[in-house]
Amino acid sequence: MTLDELRQLDPKDIGNWPLPVQLGSLVIIISLVLGLGYWQVWSGQLDDLEVGRTDEAKLKETFLDKKGKAVNLDAYKQQLYEIEQSFGAMLKQLPKKSEIDALLTEVNQVGLGRGLQFILFKPGPEIKTTEMAELPVEVRVGGSYHDFAAFASDIAQLSRIVTLNDIEVKVPEDEKERKEYGFVLSAIAKTYRYLEPEEALAVKKAAAEKNKDKKK
Repeated sequence: MTLDELRQLDPKDIGNWPLPVQLGSLVIIISLVLGLGYWQVWSGQLDDLEVGRTDEAKLKETFLDKKGKAVNLDAYKQQLYEIEQSFGAMLKQLPKKSEIDALLTEVNQVGLGRGLQFILFKPGPEIKTTEMAELPVEVRVGGSYHDFAAFASDIAQLSRIVTLNDIEVKVPEDEKERKEYGFVLSAIAKTYRYLEPEEALAVKKAAAEKNKDKKK
């Protein structure tokens, strides 16, 4: 059918159009309806479907994670119990306030027992947290490398927790100290103590007041 013949077709008399033209028009109408339906309705529903699939995948992942934790709940409880026991044992290694002086004397005796000569043994101010207090002690001792190593080993074996930090070993610049000691070890010995209940409460109150002031 030519273009002129198509132009001569009467839109009001579709029933008398040639069959191929009728079929072609029907296909065009159906395509328009489907396209309009997809644009107006189905596209939004497809987006919702994709969102639903994503949410479903996340929910499955969350479910499997919680299921795994539920299956291993007894193991987690046992692990928590062991951690609490270990933490309790560590707390027992922290001296009380009344025991600090004895501990410092013990550290001093350990050094003297290894033949070290104390040049400086100066406790600093305590640094308190909500659970414990840290007491740094500036230490400077003279001796040999072997004595220093033995001293550090003895410190590690004390019944209470004492650590050596910022260790430095060198030949003294002062000629007199060099002749007298040979080598000098400088370090910060740190020991820790468990806070008394009233001290812990005071520290927590101070921290709360500090946070309150920051928010103002």
